[in-house]
Amino acid sequence: MDPIEIAVVAVLCVFAIAAANTLAPKLRIAAPLLLVAVGVAVSFLPAMPEFDVDPEIILVGVLPPLLFAAARAMPVMDFRRDFQAIGALSIVLVVVSALVLGLFFEAILPNVDYAFGVALGAIVSPTDAVATATIKRLGAPNRIVTVLSGESLFNDASALVVLRAAIAATAGGISFGGVVLNFLWSLIAAVAVGVAIGLISGRLRARIRNTAVATAVSFTLPYIAYIPAELIGASGLVAAVAAGLVSGLSAVKYLTAAHRQSDVQNWRTVEVLLEGWLFLMMGLELWTLVVEVSHEHESWLHALWPAAVALVMILALRWVFVVPMVWLLERRSRRIIAHEQTLAAMKDSLDPLEDADTRGRRYHSIIDRRLADIDYYRTESMGVREGTVVVWGGLRGVVTLAAAQTLPADTPYRALLILVAFFVAALSLTIQGGLMGPVLRALKLPDQSALVRAEKKRLRGEMIEVGREVLSDPAVVGEDSLIAQQVELLNELENPEDEDHDDAQVLERRIATAKELRRIRRRVVAAQRRRLLELRNRGAYSSAVLTAELAQLDAAELSISG
Repeated sequence: MDPIEIAVVAVLCVFAIAAANTLAPKLRIAAPLLLVAVGVAVSFLPAMPEFDVDPEIILVGVLPPLLFAAARAMPVMDFRRDFQAIGALSIVLVVVSALVLGLFFEAILPNVDYAFGVALGAIVSPTDAVATATIKRLGAPNRIVTVLSGESLFNDASALVVLRAAIAATAGGISFGGVVLNFLWSLIAAVAVGVAIGLISGRLRARIRNTAVATAVSFTLPYIAYIPAELIGASGLVAAVAAGLVSGLSAVKYLTAAHRQSDVQNWRTVEVLLEGWLFLMMGLELWTLVVEVSHEHESWLHALWPAAVALVMILALRWVFVVPMVWLLERRSRRIIAHEQTLAAMKDSLDPLEDADTRGRRYHSIIDRRLADIDYYRTESMGVREGTVVVWGGLRGVVTLAAAQTLPADTPYRALLILVAFFVAALSLTIQGGLMGPVLRALKLPDQSALVRAEKKRLRGEMIEVGREVLSDPAVVGEDSLIAQQVELLNELENPEDEDHDDAQVLERRIATAKELRRIRRRVVAAQRRRLLELRNRGAYSSAVLTAELAQLDAAELSISG
């Protein structure tokens, strides 16, 4: 295509993505599913050319920033609490699924040996981070979203490692021990690279005053993590995820409110465009795959029934894996909750040391974190209904199609295998994604909205108390009692439960001493942010409530600067 045609296609893609994201909530379907349907419909138009996207564009160019953005938004505290479940789903389940599905594909596809069957099993095993985000929009409980999001962030790398090992095994170029060592190196080295990039980038970006420039630099971080990890034989995708987790954790500490707001808005735009493009291209490629398979095997239906059976097997394996996992998680939760009284007694015994002994304060913080974990496990239970959502919410997506296209050119039935992978992803998005809303409603999961409201009110009260502590310090307010009264009114006005103050009076007083009020308000906001960071480290509140409160503080800081 010439530059004009490329520009026209780009503009049309953006409009299609915008329209899908606008119409999807009204139609009560997921935007990715709508984009796939639009792409499929357009691909069958007579005037449309064949679409064949290089898989390296997806694996190297698109997935690192998408996974980085998803990892940035994931609360590290929640990730830590469910690390065992995330690790089991993203590593163990992927390997088991690939090995079992390898037997199925070897049995139904002549001239396809077990190694190639495992390769195809690895291709269709991982869940998709972009597709899994659909359940968050439908209001699934926070813990389920964390588990599914964490799984989809890491299982892409697990599947690609298994895929590469299986392809190498077809040529007799790798042993079982080599596979294990390669797998461990891919994960451990990648995490080390990603964490290092995340830590360094946070400090460097804090030195950049221009928010647009700082955000532009953040766009390079997924690739800065990805490239060195791949060069040393590790997983670039895991490195990008690790960098995203660390960047999201350190953003509150190192970056200003303007920087964070710029990051959130611009990265969200990147996510919408990239994920929309991925699903649109997935639909547009269907006709090309159908034509190629029809030439080689007479009918594309030869790919449909294996894909349907494979998806059923995937869900069955997932159910068999998740049921005992949920039971073990609940057993572990009960064991942790049983230590609540012991931890509370230890906390009381350490209280006298809190102000005088550094080690005592550290122990106090650890105990607080353990008690907060107990509250989390008690509130965010993981039972059979939640496990059902975890099973049904493991959607396949564009990663499956991109990984399939990396199969060697001499692979037997390569076009057919790619179309099988496409149908697995398409059926998963259509059936699982389309029925996700009814499934969530049918399971009648516990409504936690009242708990969230109570938690927000309690945290807001803590923030107001911090503001009062700052205002009671003569070094902050000075000797002017009028200024102290004005700032006290402004601080209390943030409380949504308190509507007794006259906005006009507050504004009139603010105008009178605007410069001094801004200085004091900055001190209040800074103190409140320090307390929020302390509460986050202790895990005293849910990540959603802490994030919402931080957004309010950022808005307050920006309004002061404005």
